[in-house]
Amino acid sequence: MWSNPRFRNWVAVARACHLVQQELARQLKPLDLKTPHLDIMVNLVRHPGMSQQDLANKLFVGRSNMTMLLPQMEKRGLVERRPDPEDKRALRLFLTEEGRALAEKAIAVQSAIVDDIMSLSTPEECEQVGDSMRRIVGHLVDRHSGDADLTEAAQ
Repeated sequence: MWSNPRFRNWVAVARACHLVQQELARQLKPLDLKTPHLDIMVNLVRHPGMSQQDLANKLFVGRSNMTMLLPQMEKRGLVERRPDPEDKRALRLFLTEEGRALAEKAIAVQSAIVDDIMSLSTPEECEQVGDSMRRIVGHLVDRHSGDADLTEAAQ
């Protein structure tokens, strides 16, 4: 198994991903944020007014995870739910002014980590890594094309 380059290289990718997540968690700690909070904030910066279900789909998590995280963020004054003007039963998620300010700081932390790590590679190598990962995502989405949640989240 270890002599198989595909397996050996995949393990290297998985280990790198795990270590990057650990570093991100360490650097977010002074902001009193965990990586799932950052994931929510990044998505709400990019897509203000998302529904809770759309957010859960984007993050590959169940609504129950959102049900746990969002009240914490609301209590801190980072996120607010507003009624959907087109569907009175639905609520839309938005960052508050304080949430946007904290998101900017946290995104800067994440960006610095990515810049540092990717500086080890040439621009061409970075493109190759990105191309490989997008092919993997595309393959998994194609494999699960009937799973609307996975297809939506991968975009």
